[in-house]
Amino acid sequence: MRILFDHGTPSGIAGALSGHDVSEAIERGWDRLSNGELLKVAEAAGFDLLLTTDKRIRYQQNLTGRKIAVVVLGNSTWRVVRLYLDRIALVVADAKPGSYAEVDIPFK
Repeated sequence: MRILFDHGTPSGIAGALSGHDVSEAIERGWDRLSNGELLKVAEAAGFDLLLTTDKRIRYQQNLTGRKIAVVVLGNSTWRVVRLYLDRIALVVADAKPGSYAEVDIPFK
């Protein structure tokens, strides 16, 4: 699966997603794109999943008919996120084209 990390997604998560091709939006110069544009260019580039920390994406964008899956992290603080890597990997593995999921990561 080709996975794109949005600009707020901790890069350390990539280690838990072995077997997947992970890229970061910033590496491609896409870190300043709006969510709608980011989804559009990511789909056009053949990404299967967007991993983001933007909890508002579901309300700001019409995700109906999208090919790309969207997974939203409930927290972006690495010291907390790293405790939930297995949960993140499971949600990513279960993602289907056009699906939306949130990974509940409490603030501690």
